[in-house]
Amino acid sequence: MKYMVIEDFKPDCRDAVYARYRLKGRMLPEGLYYLDSWLSEDGARCFQLMETEQEVLFESWVSRWDDLVDFEVVPVHDSPTKTAE
Repeated sequence: MKYMVIEDFKPDCRDAVYARYRLKGRMLPEGLYYLDSWLSEDGARCFQLMETEQEVLFESWVSRWDDLVDFEVVPVHDSPTKTAE
């Protein structure tokens, strides 16, 4: 299953987020996979596409970052490639 993870950096925490990332990486638990990401224009939000068969893995990952970031985890699926006419 795929998930769109919306990360809102807490006030004045953006530099700390990037410092931790440089030091420790994404810190994903085994079985939770990063696919791609995008930043908002102002750099205060990150949108990450992730995949896992075990949604519970988000709990341990979020706990490693929730002092700096607020999270919203949204299950998503691929949109159809053909439209009805």
